[in-house]
Amino acid sequence: MEYANHLSEYASAASEAQVAETVARMRETAKKYETAEVCKFCFSALDLTTLSCSDSVESVTAFAKKTVAFYDKYPQIPNVASICIYPPFVETVGVAVDGTPMRITSVSGGFPSSQTFLEVKMLETAMAVENGADEIDIVLNVGKMLEGHYDEVANEVEVLRGETGEDVVLKVILETGALKTPEMIRRASLLSMFAGADFIKTSTGKIDVAATPEAAVVMCQAIKDYYEKTGRKVGFKPAGGVRTASDAVLYYTIVREMLGEEWLTPRFFRIGASSAANALLSAIEGHPVKYY
Repeated sequence: MEYANHLSEYASAASEAQVAETVARMRETAKKYETAEVCKFCFSALDLTTLSCSDSVESVTAFAKKTVAFYDKYPQIPNVASICIYPPFVETVGVAVDGTPMRITSVSGGFPSSQTFLEVKMLETAMAVENGADEIDIVLNVGKMLEGHYDEVANEVEVLRGETGEDVVLKVILETGALKTPEMIRRASLLSMFAGADFIKTSTGKIDVAATPEAAVVMCQAIKDYYEKTGRKVGFKPAGGVRTASDAVLYYTIVREMLGEEWLTPRFFRIGASSAANALLSAIEGHPVKYY
């Protein structure tokens, strides 16, 4: 399908100076949201992540069981939204979280580089879904994006959308640190949404530049413009480098101020992180907590 021609229906991205001005305003606004209640919401929006080369059935099982034990350990705090793992561990997590509302997120499609055959991406995605993944996080083909092969990029997302089926949440990782400019980030955001993404996500966390508030502002503006034109809500997920409670609250603020309170639900807002979990718990409890 042709997608690139639809980009002309949308305005260009804001300039870097305009984005920087918006970020400065968001940083100031975020100060009033640094409360225990907001931190509780941010915690409940976490895709708690383990994506290490040392992951094993034993380590992932322990990770998942600790996450499940949180329901009883901290009943006053809503648990994280999902556990995010590599595809071979979907079934492992499924066994550990059985009987709970915990969702299972699997990265897929040649994560983190997206540099493999489309057929391999399709098979990996289909197998993750078959094994029980509720949500799939794929990586946009950044190389093709940078070369301007926009239809190829979007069509690949469309193909993988077909592999997930409509009942599985599809998050498309833009790897904004590699795209660099506001215009390229905006185009990648729009193309992903045209092709069926349920969420657009900043980063894999596997390159030097991960989530930034600047990228978040550009992406949220694209989500807003797409919604106003189509009526379809798409979620936003910052990931990579979200380490402190203040980091999480800043992204919460950007979503709240740019998209509105309707987006302040795990259905439309997630945070991909591991280290941020303890930071948020510490902010909620008012003292250092090292649960994870």
